[in-house]
Amino acid sequence: MEAAIAGLVAAFFAASLYLMMSKQIIRILLGVAILGNAVNLLLFTCGRLTREVPPIIAGDAMVPDGVTANALPQALILTAIVISFSFFAFLLVLAFRAYQELGTDDTDQMRIAEPLGEAGPPTGY
Repeated sequence: MEAAIAGLVAAFFAASLYLMMSKQIIRILLGVAILGNAVNLLLFTCGRLTREVPPIIAGDAMVPDGVTANALPQALILTAIVISFSFFAFLLVLAFRAYQELGTDDTDQMRIAEPLGEAGPPTGY
């Protein structure tokens, strides 16, 4: 089971890297979103996939008796989901605003920051 999820994590990372190397902003944003999901799934897999045993320690014991589920990766993933969603929403608004200003979503055409025909910045003091 963990090997299959590790393969899925690798596929998510590969797809996200492929999308982030694109020239269109929307593909880059989708790559960032998939990358966040890949990292979340990686954290979940690293925390062991034991769902049958709850992370509960008996009242008279100091340590668990046997193998228990680790609750820390689940808490980290919940926090990461909220952060990645807000980050994606910010990037989406930023990309939309850049599209409104520049009229394109191609990163090669966005590289020109200075309008044509205007004097360049000063080169000395």
